Amino acid sequence: MHEGMYDGSYDRGSADVKLQEPRLSDFLKQHFIIAMPGLMDPNFSQTVTCICEHTSMGALGIVINRIHPFATAKEIFEELEIAYRPEKGSAPIYAGGPVHSGEIFILHGPPLHWEGSIPISSFLAMGNTKDLLCAIAAGKGPGSFMIALGCAGWGPGQLESEIKANAWLTGPLIEEIIFHTPVEMRWQEAVRKLGIDPAFLADTAGHA
Repeated sequence: MHEGMYDGSYDRGSADVKLQEPRLSDFLKQHFIIAMPGLMDPNFSQTVTCICEHTSMGALGIVINRIHPFATAKEIFEELEIAYRPEKGSAPIYAGGPVHSGEIFILHGPPLHWEGSIPISSFLAMGNTKDLLCAIAAGKGPGSFMIALGCAGWGPGQLESEIKANAWLTGPLIEEIIFHTPVEMRWQEAVRKLGIDPAFLADTAGHA
């Protein structure tokens, strides 16, 4: 099966990615990485990724600006036999990355200390428990959330090497971009927040 393709089933337990909370000062946790125009990898071309964990052992992130081409919230809730409010069934599902593409990852706002969730910043946490998904489906979970299938992962030193090779821009996490900016504008807005004109960046890459 091609990486990232929805296979018609969802993992019912927590993801088997072992999440450990590093110090908040470590590496690029609490940051966006923003794909440079020259990054042609189809998994990451013109993406914005929220780095959820980054230590000497590697990094884990969630792409925040790609809607999943097949999955729907309604489909996920029904597959997992979760009761849901009709408006929650229409929530978008994101393609969070090519790793563990059948597993659910949830970026959410307060309350951050949901059981099983790992704080990322003062306004953001990541969880992947069924209890959290049930609460969201019932309208009793965090007010701001983003449900993704799959994540992005890097081995030791890999992300650092890619940044040195100018594959990515980096910048601080911005709540507005994650939860309120239209998905098709998130790359442009993340670039603008760095003080860079996206059109200039694309033009520069085109003439490199």
